[in-house]
Amino acid sequence: MLTFIRQFGFAGLLALTANLGIAQNVNTSLPIIELKTSIYRIQAEVASTPQARQVGLMNRTSMPTDSGMLFIFDQKATHCFWMSNTKIPLAIAFIADDGKIVNIEEMQAETLNNHCPKAPIRYALEMNRQWFSQRAIGPGSLIQGLLRK
Repeated sequence: MLTFIRQFGFAGLLALTANLGIAQNVNTSLPIIELKTSIYRIQAEVASTPQARQVGLMNRTSMPTDSGMLFIFDQKATHCFWMSNTKIPLAIAFIADDGKIVNIEEMQAETLNNHCPKAPIRYALEMNRQWFSQRAIGPGSLIQGLLRK
């Protein structure tokens, strides 16, 4: 550590410390499940606790093509999302209890616009931007493999 301070100075140490703090917000220890829609398989991290849902995909700079994050809420409601501290553009599918997509919203990185379901939901699935549209997956499409809380 002393060598690092000599080479990069105290400011470099502060920057490293700040970056380590950001990296800790990326929760790679979340459970992963496989979801399916049409012919496509999705490896989804499961955010089912208040802390995991709050952090979501914040501060990540990329996500593999067929990976995403499944948000599971305790109660069915109009759960809205925004992209504060989210570095990658995403698409979000709001999903009814029967697994059918209610609506899909495209979201720009680092914005505070609200993206809300058109009906109360318990599930939301975030994927890379345009993932759903590029595969002709839309409202009414079925997401299989959802966990029940």
